[in-house]
Amino acid sequence: MAEDARLTARVEGLVQGVGFRMAVSRQAIRLGLSGWAANLADGSVEVVAEGPRDRCQELLGWLAGDDAPGWVKEVTPRWDAASGGLSGFSAR
Repeated sequence: MAEDARLTARVEGLVQGVGFRMAVSRQAIRLGLSGWAANLADGSVEVVAEGPRDRCQELLGWLAGDDAPGWVKEVTPRWDAASGGLSGFSAR
């Protein structure tokens, strides 16, 4: 079984008002991850996901890929140890 990790990714581009957070939520749930996606005041979206590192890595690839809605200019990831205590995945 893969080691659990926490991915925090800042997604820049045209990612607000295009269904991005809901699409991230659906993708994360499909991957069995917990966390959230939230709009930031600067127009970017913060994604926090916890679960098996390989599945978090898959989500990271999806965030930067062509299947994500809107237009993604840049994804800046940060990796940490999973903190636990998260349940489900939500679009905030």
